[in-house]
Amino acid sequence: MIRLFKKHDLVQLNQMIHKTIDYSYPAVYPDLAVLFFKKYHSENNILERFKKGKVLVFEKNGNIMATGSIVGNEITGVFVKPESQWHGLGREVMSALELMAQEMDIPEVTLSVSLPSKNFYENLNYKITEESQIDVGEGQVLRYWIASKNILHNQSLNTDSGNTPGAG
Repeated sequence: MIRLFKKHDLVQLNQMIHKTIDYSYPAVYPDLAVLFFKKYHSENNILERFKKGKVLVFEKNGNIMATGSIVGNEITGVFVKPESQWHGLGREVMSALELMAQEMDIPEVTLSVSLPSKNFYENLNYKITEESQIDVGEGQVLRYWIASKNILHNQSLNTDSGNTPGAG
């Protein structure tokens, strides 16, 4: 079930996110970029998203299987536990986040798209608006895209294809 994050979820949520980063990112990003992702999704940053916006978790039998956040009009921190990928959990979390944005009268949401999650977001009708990169040091670069979607009048998600590992 999808529910709002509670502070006692913090350690388990952070461990799930870092496990997913370790699973999905080293094949497509250099070491320092993987480290950047882990710092970006630290316990402190999860708590900041909780304070400034809404953090959702998909929980089953006491285990956090997926998560995502919305802060203002930005969706961030969308991850699905590696063994739970390809079962629609990322799609469910995104649907819930988009519904929250609609309820807040946010007409358009934006998000940063990692290499492993590009197809996932494109299949949910997100449009790439910008390509970007971050110099993470030692000549290593973290490449990503900015994407957006008009959600105020969009009542359903595209269901043509499944989830992509590592959405986030």
